[in-house]
Amino acid sequence: MPPRTYVNTLGLLLTDLYSRSHCLPPTYKKLSTLKTAALYHDPDVAILGGGITGLASAFYLSETLPNAKITLYEGTARLGGWLHSTSVDVGNGTVVFEQGPRTLRPNTPNGMVTLDLIRRLHLQDEVLMTSKNSIAAQNRFLYYPDHLVRMPGPGGSFLENFISLVTEPVFNGLIVGAVGEYFREKRPGSLHDESVGSFISRRFQPSMADNIVSAIFHGIYAGDIYQLSARSLIPLLWYYEGDASSVMKGAVHAQVNSSTVENYGDFSLMREISQSFTQKNGQPVPGTEVIANIRKSSVYTFKKGIGQLATQLEKVLKSRPLVKIHRNRPINKLESKESHGPQKMLLTSTNSGTSKKTVATHDFIISTLSSNTLYNLTSQKLTGLSQTRSVTVMVVNLYYTNPSLLSLHGFGYLLPRSLPFSKNPERALGVVFDSDATIGQDNVPGTKLTVMLGGHWWDDWPDYPDEDQGAQMAKMILARHLKIHEEPRKIVVGLQRDCIPQYTVGHRERLGRASRELLRHFGGKLLVAGNSYTGVGLNDCVRAARDVVSGLCSGGEKTGLDRFLEEEKWQRVPQKTGPGL
Repeated sequence: MPPRTYVNTLGLLLTDLYSRSHCLPPTYKKLSTLKTAALYHDPDVAILGGGITGLASAFYLSETLPNAKITLYEGTARLGGWLHSTSVDVGNGTVVFEQGPRTLRPNTPNGMVTLDLIRRLHLQDEVLMTSKNSIAAQNRFLYYPDHLVRMPGPGGSFLENFISLVTEPVFNGLIVGAVGEYFREKRPGSLHDESVGSFISRRFQPSMADNIVSAIFHGIYAGDIYQLSARSLIPLLWYYEGDASSVMKGAVHAQVNSSTVENYGDFSLMREISQSFTQKNGQPVPGTEVIANIRKSSVYTFKKGIGQLATQLEKVLKSRPLVKIHRNRPINKLESKESHGPQKMLLTSTNSGTSKKTVATHDFIISTLSSNTLYNLTSQKLTGLSQTRSVTVMVVNLYYTNPSLLSLHGFGYLLPRSLPFSKNPERALGVVFDSDATIGQDNVPGTKLTVMLGGHWWDDWPDYPDEDQGAQMAKMILARHLKIHEEPRKIVVGLQRDCIPQYTVGHRERLGRASRELLRHFGGKLLVAGNSYTGVGLNDCVRAARDVVSGLCSGGEKTGLDRFLEEEKWQRVPQKTGPGL
């Protein structure tokens, strides 16, 4: 019989989803000490893409190599990429609408990197925190089959959670699946990856995959769990099965021994960042107290929206004379220039205003463009980058003057793939209760909601809805699910084309191949980072920027994908001695 140690199966899954990171380098060098003799001079570096990864890469590079010449190329008129916060006049005040990410999680390794960046940018006083005791943190819902169901968690007592687990249809098979998983056979050694849906169905129950996990993945990846990679997106659960023959056995063993299993690179990074918050005299670095308070929150944002992070990065970069930012400069071609001296990179771009093409020479190029775009820019040499497709999401922001519109309060709700078509013909992914989740941004009372539609559901649609159709679809969803029939005071509709890359089965193997191809064709002069590779979230992108600059400055031929050339490394860490502020 398994030991009588309580393991929250849903909590285990959610922890892996929200804190997961891909295989990272076994060592982590401080950015402040990275300049080495391997860089024969202060380099000329081009950064492609002015989204959060590109801006953060330029910032870290200018901090680490203050004499380096940095040129950032952005193909559109605005910087920030998918970070898009707008202050909207609603008549008697203003509200903040988010067309991209809206909150950040502080208590993950990648989240710590973002907090460190916030401290460096002196943005900590602009942070708005959502307490772990708030209604948004306590209550998160699924919609199934015809009503909102609160996910078991801190918002209810043990008895309430148990009753919900045994009576709500959405949780059918969860308890049986969790117990049965303990005794199921380990996967065969020949299985190197499989879909998230296949993994959860095989280890637990198909109903758990279809009813719960699919909804969670709709909220994070807008993707199909029967295509997305288990090894890449739930690596801790994948590791537990391989190491302990069972996810539950691995989790129980960790609890019994009062330890956690952490990626080796993550642990090293957390220790290094924690140390960076302490001065040589042992006193905390200024601003550390505020950062420590942010870490105690469930999620956080900024007073002017998440886009404030990109705005501050832009402001700092513009103040640095060796950093140049070119807007409206889409890239046409990348190639390696052979010469008797050090290898160079040739970059062809177009001025959108004059249509004039310009060829520039750089020592290194960091591409934060999508992998498919880079594949085409390099004459299709990098085949490992050609198969990461992305999904399109329509985001509909709505503001109502009535502050008492919602009958239930929390962060919002997600919709599983098993929901009957009649309950979701628009193919919505989820609804965020912004007036609960991000309190403090608006100067007028009311109810603020965001409806997200599309994702993988729209992959085979010949055309996407226009703004009027999207607004109507969102209102129909809210009427059907929440019984909201009032007309909103303000609606903003945005179609985010190809916004979330899909890490499908075999993702890790493809990126390993891409790393070898980058070295073969460009000899370490072209490096990559961004949401096509090591995580689709904002925290993931900031971490990727830090990592790619670390690799470029540490010497040797790097690609940004070097971690995918070796197996993941994990270690058991006693809970009381783990790194932290």
